[in-house]
Amino acid sequence: MKFRKVWSVTPISVALCVALVSFLVPMFFLNRTLFYVQAALSLLMIGVTIWHAATLQRSIRRYLGSLVSNLNPEDKAALENMPIPVTAVSAEGELLWYNTLFRREILGGEDVYGSKLETVFGGMTADRLNRRLFPQVRCKNSTYVVYAAKLRKGGQGAYVLYCIDNTELTRIAKEYEDSRPVVLSLYIDNGEEITQNLRDSERAQLISRVETLLEDWIAACAGIFRKCGSDRFLALVEHRHLAGMLESRFDILDKVRSVRTAEGVSVTLSIGVGIGKTFYEAETQARQSLDMALGRGGDQAAIKTQNGFDFYGGLSKSVEKRTKVRTRVVASALQDMILTSDNVLLMGHKYSDLDCLGSCAALTVACRSLGKPAHTVYDPQSTLAGVLAQHYAKQKKEDVFIGEKEALALMTDNTLLIITDIHQPERLDVPELYHRAKAVVVIDHHRKTVSHIDNAALFYHEPNASSASEMVAELVQYMPDAKIGRIEAEGLFAGMMLDTRNFVMKAGVRTFEAAAYLRRVGADTVAVKQLFSETMDTYRQKAEIVASARHYDVAAIAFADEGQGSQLRIAAAQAADELLCVKGIEASFVLFPDGDGYSISARSYGAVNVQLVMEALGGGGHQTMAGACLRSTDRKTAETLLQKAIDATLAERRRAQAVQQQAEQ
Repeated sequence: MKFRKVWSVTPISVALCVALVSFLVPMFFLNRTLFYVQAALSLLMIGVTIWHAATLQRSIRRYLGSLVSNLNPEDKAALENMPIPVTAVSAEGELLWYNTLFRREILGGEDVYGSKLETVFGGMTADRLNRRLFPQVRCKNSTYVVYAAKLRKGGQGAYVLYCIDNTELTRIAKEYEDSRPVVLSLYIDNGEEITQNLRDSERAQLISRVETLLEDWIAACAGIFRKCGSDRFLALVEHRHLAGMLESRFDILDKVRSVRTAEGVSVTLSIGVGIGKTFYEAETQARQSLDMALGRGGDQAAIKTQNGFDFYGGLSKSVEKRTKVRTRVVASALQDMILTSDNVLLMGHKYSDLDCLGSCAALTVACRSLGKPAHTVYDPQSTLAGVLAQHYAKQKKEDVFIGEKEALALMTDNTLLIITDIHQPERLDVPELYHRAKAVVVIDHHRKTVSHIDNAALFYHEPNASSASEMVAELVQYMPDAKIGRIEAEGLFAGMMLDTRNFVMKAGVRTFEAAAYLRRVGADTVAVKQLFSETMDTYRQKAEIVASARHYDVAAIAFADEGQGSQLRIAAAQAADELLCVKGIEASFVLFPDGDGYSISARSYGAVNVQLVMEALGGGGHQTMAGACLRSTDRKTAETLLQKAIDATLAERRRAQAVQQQAEQ
């Protein structure tokens, strides 16, 4: 046997010895004293080198002797002639012996005696191979399953490794995974809205352009594409093509958005992706993903994963749906549930605002007009709409609101719990009410999140609505026996003004119809405006936050360090709104202390989707109004995390704009 790795030190040793001797020659003529000293040292170094090489050789022989002593001649012959690669390594992981197949198939014909096993098996040590069950290693272009057997003698361990080539099985397994079905459910979000005033020929031309883009996209993946309705499509592709879709971040969304009407309105597409072992399972998941994408406002792709959903896109504004058929159906179902319950409790989210508390209070009075006991549950210490509760108290209606203890005492098995302006269980004002309720109704307008309430008997979710107050105003109109008064109308009106920023953002046709209804009921706009009045301290605090803001790309970032409680939250939210009035600011973010971390109030006019920014930080909300809470975070870390989330969102927006411009050209 040749121990190339061992004997490779010999040339180096010889070279060092020659170098030492060559230095002695000139020293003999320059300085005899130094010559004798250097000669003595050189002889000593040469002796040490020869001793070290001999010791290394003896160590290798001991390793080999240790292995050979454990194997009789028959065993050694059996290992050498085995039809699979076999090797023996020391306890330290050095290659001591291998058969011909191991040398030819795994080492490529080279000898590497004395080398570490991890250099051959890509970092996998013998000890790790011994601990793992049927470990796989990759050598060159082949994959092997390695079985390790441990030999011991005199406290010294050695391993015999048996390598079985499973390259073909690995290839077949990968091909199986790559060929698994992936179902895509596609829906044109605004097909009906943008084509209702077009002539048939114009509508056919517009939809045809979208269909051509989709057909070419699926054809590039060797998939099947079928039209299931005027605005719905179904596609089947193999799993191997999904990676390309993810890498491009579903650029088909941007290409479809480049299709515009004569008025300049873009077509938007939503995609639900389902992955399953069968076509039925994949199609079911695709429908669930599409529902989630639409619940978040559309113009995005959603993929059902083991941990929830992954989202791509969602950069454009959602389109208002004008039909009220669903509202009538929900109103009828809600009235039936109210009438068949013992009592009704209504609740919103933590730090309830005017939209949350106003919609709850209005529904409370509506339920009472149906002859059912009803109360709104809230925390007077944390609410941001305390002025509305005071407004009710002035009108002798303070019994509309109750606290947590009173609400829990009223709970029965037939209590109906109505949740408004929130659909995330972890953000409810009184989570225990939700956990104890047998019947739950959810009324919300925020874009759907993965952790939504999934056991509601009635889940009324309209991401296109401006506010929960707008949704409640519509529901009350279609509940013939339900009535609300002036004070309830003013609370709803205030909630709509808050979420639309005085009817500027997300104020659609139905928003103004709901406002007109509230005016007919008796809402006084002056009284509504007074609900937004603030103290001098809050106004001063808001001004200081705005003054301390700084530019970050197209966004503004500010910190609210002074103040406490609900007033700090109000000032931060109002400052975020004010910062949007600054030229060049497309989004604003105000951070303020909250417990051991920082909370963020985010606003935009729609060009920057602040919902995506906040979701990256564990929050959520709307495209133009969102928030997040960073626990156990200091100021510097909170700012750094926010900047990274902003950078990622802006980079995605610019990439989408580039794809869209390229498609238009």
